[in-house]
Amino acid sequence: MTSTLYNSQGILHPRGFRSPEPGFGDSDGAELVSVSWNQDYSCFSSGTSHGFRIYNCEPFKETFRRELKDGGFKIVEMLFRSNILALVGGGPNSQYPSNKVLIWDDHQSRCISEFSFRSEIRAVKLRRDRIVVVLEHKIYVYNFMDLRLLHQIENLANPRGLCCLSHHMNTSVLACPGVRRGEVRVEHFGLNMVQIINAHDANIACMTMTLDGLLLATASTKGTLIRIFNTMDGTRLQEVRRGTDRADIYSIALSPNVQWLAVSSDKGTVHIFSLRVRVSGEDSHSTEHETSSNSLQALVTPASGVNPGSSLSFLRGVLPRYFSSEWSFAQFHVPEVTQFFAAFGAQNTIAIIGMDGSFYRCSFDPVNGGEMTQLEYVRFLKPGTLK
Repeated sequence: MTSTLYNSQGILHPRGFRSPEPGFGDSDGAELVSVSWNQDYSCFSSGTSHGFRIYNCEPFKETFRRELKDGGFKIVEMLFRSNILALVGGGPNSQYPSNKVLIWDDHQSRCISEFSFRSEIRAVKLRRDRIVVVLEHKIYVYNFMDLRLLHQIENLANPRGLCCLSHHMNTSVLACPGVRRGEVRVEHFGLNMVQIINAHDANIACMTMTLDGLLLATASTKGTLIRIFNTMDGTRLQEVRRGTDRADIYSIALSPNVQWLAVSSDKGTVHIFSLRVRVSGEDSHSTEHETSSNSLQALVTPASGVNPGSSLSFLRGVLPRYFSSEWSFAQFHVPEVTQFFAAFGAQNTIAIIGMDGSFYRCSFDPVNGGEMTQLEYVRFLKPGTLK
């Protein structure tokens, strides 16, 4: 490998580095190191101890796999369903360092560029015009076309690699932890505007945004409440309650029509909540400068259910806030022994992938809610030692 000159910004090397070398034959001993949805949740990637694999969700099938001689990857970030992936080494006996991002072109079966940093990479996020690399205390934003560094963002310690991107071409929004506990920083790059949202009292544990970047959903390390915000002005639009005891939130997902929100945690239940916040009357061809908080309206859809609340909610303002909370509308139970990540599919379905190598597809009743119905279960890979 060509020698690398490091600096604090990270260096990209378009050529002269060692590409991952394909192995020979199928590696039946591959163990699961990571799982990750693509941007529209239509498929997901799994990093293994010997490479990576890509799966389609509906219908469920393994799309392709790459078995490599030099170990596996802890990060396999897809770019929708394209041939471009971002890879970061990790897992047992991986020869690929955890401080280096490889941009992999699967059509050419080789790496086309490389970013190197002085510290471990916590996450990589891709959109069609940006590459975002998340370190524990800093985020770097690069232009995809010429690989030029565009932005550097300082933040509070971010060991989970929390970062969200919008994926509409007419909006360019990034959300990440701020510099203070419980704070979220929202960068509206197209508007040259920064919105600071004081989301929680405790540190941020999980977050997600709508594809257009207008709505943000967050949870803290306490894990009892999920809050939904307008990213333009920071207004809190809705708050729902997962439970009363502390939980580690693994994933938050918003349905494409912004009617539903799904949450998974270490309590072994995937919760679905009905949202009263909808993107109303937005023209998909409008520019970012035409988009404003006025396009977000609070409403209840008559055709959908409403989150249950306490029978004492009429005493709002007298009793503690717990009694006026909105609870989950539908639920599905999974084992508590590992991490699960949920996403919405078509026609009131939800897909769930687990670090035990399991895939579930479930449906929920949009009017009555309650316990979800399991439609499909697949064991796609055995779990590994790195969770």
